[in-house]
Amino acid sequence: MTHTTVAAYAAQSPKAPLERVTIPRRALGEHDILIDIKYAGICHSDIHQARSEWGEAIFPMVPGHEIAGLVAEVGPGVTRYAVGDRVGVGCFVDSCRGCDNCTAGLQQYCTGEQGATLTYNDTDAAGRPTYGGYSTHLVVDEKYALSIPEAIPLDAAAPLLCAGITLYSPLVHWQAGPGKKVAVIGLGGLGHLGVKIAHAMGAEVTVLSQSLRKREAGLKFGADHYYATSHPATFEQLTGTFDLILNTVSANLDLNAYLGLLRTGGTLVQLGVPENPVSVEPFALIPARKSLAGSMIGGLPETQEMLDFCAEHGILTEIEVIGADQINEAYERVVASDVRYRFVIDTATI
Repeated sequence: MTHTTVAAYAAQSPKAPLERVTIPRRALGEHDILIDIKYAGICHSDIHQARSEWGEAIFPMVPGHEIAGLVAEVGPGVTRYAVGDRVGVGCFVDSCRGCDNCTAGLQQYCTGEQGATLTYNDTDAAGRPTYGGYSTHLVVDEKYALSIPEAIPLDAAAPLLCAGITLYSPLVHWQAGPGKKVAVIGLGGLGHLGVKIAHAMGAEVTVLSQSLRKREAGLKFGADHYYATSHPATFEQLTGTFDLILNTVSANLDLNAYLGLLRTGGTLVQLGVPENPVSVEPFALIPARKSLAGSMIGGLPETQEMLDFCAEHGILTEIEVIGADQINEAYERVVASDVRYRFVIDTATI
């Protein structure tokens, strides 16, 4: 391998601005590939972790788990990829490989001693800190890389590795499709992909957003209906309507009110992580056999399935490509919900 140290952008401490640094990358192992990263998406969880808002974190931190690039070098035992292949890496770069979830292709729910090894803000099996995609190169086991179809440009592909799979997985699990009414709460980086994917699956799709300012965009993405949740009449009008509601926002919402929008046997899936615990009244669930569930990204087989599905249906992330020197400004804009709909870093600028 030619690269042992690479350029990256890192936060040196909680709430510190990200700055250009040099980080180590491990030497290529038997089954490793070296990825020349072309684009890295900015996920809201990058900001939470760089600011240590989700508990203890490892610094210096190089965020980024929406990674798209080209294979630059392969280890001697690699069979899946060749130099020049288009590949992506999502939220994890390893797992125990032996637990029930790993063997079932649900590596994101790994129950091994360490759980899945996160792409950043974690330590690998050798005890080394993991550094994410805000960098020029990444070394990863070939099994934990995904193949990006030619139909998807690399810049638009990057956010699919977290935002795309985060929505695809629950839509598949709760069987969104023809005859099903699906609501998506929030039309941000996650929500806009949820609308596109649910529409492509054949579901009747409704956006529930605080205001109507993104209504035109929501309908363009495939929503059949668009309602403002700031209007009290919305909750009266939509009582008992939906088979499935996907909550993509990180704010603390009144989940009891949203549970009221479910049909008998319907499910509200929590995808965003609010700052404070949520409370649910038992009687918001019991009388109509409703469920409150959670879902987290997807395993390797399902993530590949999602990429292929998006390629087949022409689903692309709506992105704003930025230079590395705009990362800190982008963080502030994400927090202020001032992005349509995902920032993607052009890593050539690092």
